[in-house]
Amino acid sequence: MPDMSVNLAGVALTNPIVLAAGTCGYVREMADALPLGRIGAITTKSITRESRDGNAPWRIIDSPAGMLNAIGLANVGVDRFMADKLPAGRDLPCRLIGSVAGHSVDEYTAVAARFAAADELAAIELNVSCPNTSDGLQFGEHPEALRGLLAEVKPVARGKPLIVKLSPNVGDIVAMARAAVDGGAQALVVANTFTAMAIDVETRAFRLSRGRGGLSGPGIHPIVVRMVHDVWRGVARDAGVPIIGLGGVCNWRDAAEFILAGASAVGMGTALFIDPRAPLRVADGLADWVARQGCRSVSELVGAARASA
Repeated sequence: MPDMSVNLAGVALTNPIVLAAGTCGYVREMADALPLGRIGAITTKSITRESRDGNAPWRIIDSPAGMLNAIGLANVGVDRFMADKLPAGRDLPCRLIGSVAGHSVDEYTAVAARFAAADELAAIELNVSCPNTSDGLQFGEHPEALRGLLAEVKPVARGKPLIVKLSPNVGDIVAMARAAVDGGAQALVVANTFTAMAIDVETRAFRLSRGRGGLSGPGIHPIVVRMVHDVWRGVARDAGVPIIGLGGVCNWRDAAEFILAGASAVGMGTALFIDPRAPLRVADGLADWVARQGCRSVSELVGAARASA
């Protein structure tokens, strides 16, 4: 059996599978569906300083190529998360990554400082790319704003690895990745959902309550494969910064594509709504693939895509 372990900015994962923020509950909810020791990490729901009810229904709808959501960062807020939810992370058989969201530098730093003191959390993910709130893209759209945010968050993280979740809804994702790395990000998630819209043609009403939301699922996968490769080749490879490829992974082939494009780990989100046990098949399929490739470790295949003969 090949070595499927991953070094994610100093955080050791048993395999490359990371459950994405907002798709698997707060901490242990997925344990009802799959043995958590069979995956690499769980990312918590994105936590804000104050509690949020999120957007009104409908806020999740289906799409022929995946799913549209406009949840609106619904969560219990950092105080209740730390008191009521995070204790379930003790003795977790995989790693736990804490996701932070906010609309100001002060909000991000307040939550990140709380997360930095939590032994249950192996790393902190900064969600600077949520398209489902009125101003949730401000830090994810502008390189200087992202550098400024990281300059404030990094000191309060107290050495805990910082992961930046990039938005695909920008003109140059490589420039945003470079800004994140320049600001001190030690890993990158490529990428969040694509801003999208659906309309009921009979009623002429927007199908999501706030009109627009984020498209995820198989339809975005080939685009994100290209983005992962661009970020790996343009920034991450030379900087030694690992990438979590996130977007439409439903089977092991999708995950393998991300690894060949330059991702060290692979996020799964929409697939969990279809089949919560899908990560087990992806993990097993990846291990078989690595063995067939004649490699002793999955890390040997990171960025190994090549031009057709």
